[in-house]
Amino acid sequence: MATRAIAPRTPQPLGLRDLNRLRVIESIYRHPAVSRAEIARRTGLSRATVSTVAEELGRAHLVQEHEVPEAEQRPRGTGRPPTLLSLVPGAAFAIGIDIGHQHVRVMICDLAGEPLADEWSRADVDDAPSETLDLVHDLVRRALRDAAVAPERLLGAGMGLAAPVNKHTGQLAADGILPGWQGVVPAAEMEDRLGVSVQLANDADVGALGEKVFGAGRGVDEMTYIRLSAGVGAGLVLAGQPYQGALGMAGEIGHICVDPSGPICRCGNRGCLETVASPVAVARLLEQSTLRPITVAELLDLVASGDRGARRAVADAGEAVGTVVSGLVNVLNPELVVIGGELAATGDVLLDPIRTSIQRHSVAATAANVRVVAGLLGDRAEVLGAAALILAQSPLALTERVRS
Repeated sequence: MATRAIAPRTPQPLGLRDLNRLRVIESIYRHPAVSRAEIARRTGLSRATVSTVAEELGRAHLVQEHEVPEAEQRPRGTGRPPTLLSLVPGAAFAIGIDIGHQHVRVMICDLAGEPLADEWSRADVDDAPSETLDLVHDLVRRALRDAAVAPERLLGAGMGLAAPVNKHTGQLAADGILPGWQGVVPAAEMEDRLGVSVQLANDADVGALGEKVFGAGRGVDEMTYIRLSAGVGAGLVLAGQPYQGALGMAGEIGHICVDPSGPICRCGNRGCLETVASPVAVARLLEQSTLRPITVAELLDLVASGDRGARRAVADAGEAVGTVVSGLVNVLNPELVVIGGELAATGDVLLDPIRTSIQRHSVAATAANVRVVAGLLGDRAEVLGAAALILAQSPLALTERVRS
């Protein structure tokens, strides 16, 4: 497939009118259903300038008007309710790609984050980079066909991968995690296959972005997302922006030691959080007492049915997670901790021990300030977050479209 995406970079400097358009579009993208007066307040532009730009964007079919919902309107006699502005959802689209250890998922999203197509496939990813990326290509092509997206409205593809990613080289940055991918530059490989720009991030980072933009973290600027899946990791949002650290590897809490005499982790260290708190590790622990194989799905069913052993195993994992997260609470002082991944489906069986550990091990003021909740997006957090990587570029791309 050779599909030409909207270029995210500017071929030449933006003039004043272009900058005004960009500021208005950015304001509408970040705060959908916003009034002209609010845009003026947020951007510092005059109300007249905002109105002129909004009319221009409306003629270009990039911005649409709608009334304030009746429940939110002011009492009668206090003036006409303002008209709100939002971006036209179909003005641009993004591809979201989620590559786990045992699955691949692809979603096509419009500007509002609504999925137009959703493709999923089981895959043995760890030792098969070429086969996995070929599968992604096939799923993307199928999804684009189903969504009927015009090539000129496609912004690009975001991709989340279940391994630490060096943001400078684009290569994976941890031995033992996706071992067959060493030396592979996944974004470049995917760009060659798709013919569109591809942006790559760790799966916990895109999960955090998904919950920030579309889920439990909306409106929250200081947030930590904990992914409890085949791997364990944290995605960080600081001052409203994703934080990846110097190499792009911030948030690797799955490889913090919680038991110096514990089992060897796939990263090569001993007693990492991942060895006691991933769903696979919890299921394996339960196997020792039941003397039979237990899948993650069976573990979740046992917890839901009230099985005491399963609930205890999950609660112990939650206590270990909370102890590690308490350090993040002390250092970063987040407002919100969002728990995602398969284990989040156990609800308060997991969340209550996490909360208790944070209260026990964190500074009182920071512990009192933080909320711990399950994610709202479930298994869609990572693929929607991957799409959000690209949707964040839409204001500049749409500004370029108006100018051209």
